[in-house]
Amino acid sequence: MAVEDKTPILELKGVSKHFAGVVAVRDVSLRVHSDEVLCLLGDNGAGKSTLIKILSGVYQPTGGTIAVDGNVLKLSSPRVAKSYGIATVHQEVGVIELMSVTRNFVLGAEPLRGWGPFKWLDSRGASAMALERVQEVGIRRVEDCRQLGGTLSGGERQALSIARALHLGARVLILDEPTSALGVREARTVLRLIAQARAKGVGVIFITHNANHALAIGDRFTVLIHGRVAADLRRGEATRDEILNLMAGGEELEALAEEVDTDVG
Repeated sequence: MAVEDKTPILELKGVSKHFAGVVAVRDVSLRVHSDEVLCLLGDNGAGKSTLIKILSGVYQPTGGTIAVDGNVLKLSSPRVAKSYGIATVHQEVGVIELMSVTRNFVLGAEPLRGWGPFKWLDSRGASAMALERVQEVGIRRVEDCRQLGGTLSGGERQALSIARALHLGARVLILDEPTSALGVREARTVLRLIAQARAKGVGVIFITHNANHALAIGDRFTVLIHGRVAADLRRGEATRDEILNLMAGGEELEALAEEVDTDVG
């Protein structure tokens, strides 16, 4: 069955968001399938951040519908979004520096021992599980998960956050500019993790300014300009330069150039 014939994990139809008369997102429709990386592209102010907050349950849309597995629903809070398997790793990575790698990994889903009211954290089990998972995603430098989260590099923090989201059962993984502040090697590690998530059947929404990173991993490319979908392309339907032109508002630039030429003439 072709990807387009499958019911998407997550689908938006005609979603809009207004703030006191200002339209941040207008009539956006997109689909996210399992085994697929959807790259959400656009310049600053394009509406990407607002759309992320709608998908993660922080904002409620002014109009339009959101469906998970074909069922229209209301993502009324981040907790509700997470209950449907929608996990967001924000640009400001959510690693608590003064907390151990283990506690960062299991935060909010701590494995417990005991019974009834007499329960306590299974520290040994949590550390063993955290160490196994972080090494699986390529954080080889960590040999003892009691070390603090603040000792991790930017790429390692991103990897830890992604590993945690997958461990907690993410079906849709939203990554907000995960490679923006990373060097070449660490960015490559994050792109490899995205590929691993896709191979496990997770639908990934990869928000980025970097067309090279998008083209390296993306299956579909949705470009936002001023809160609208300017293009929705599958791999191979546009070149890097064409995508960059769309991200920069190429149509507007062409129109401006025509106006200048007219004025000069």
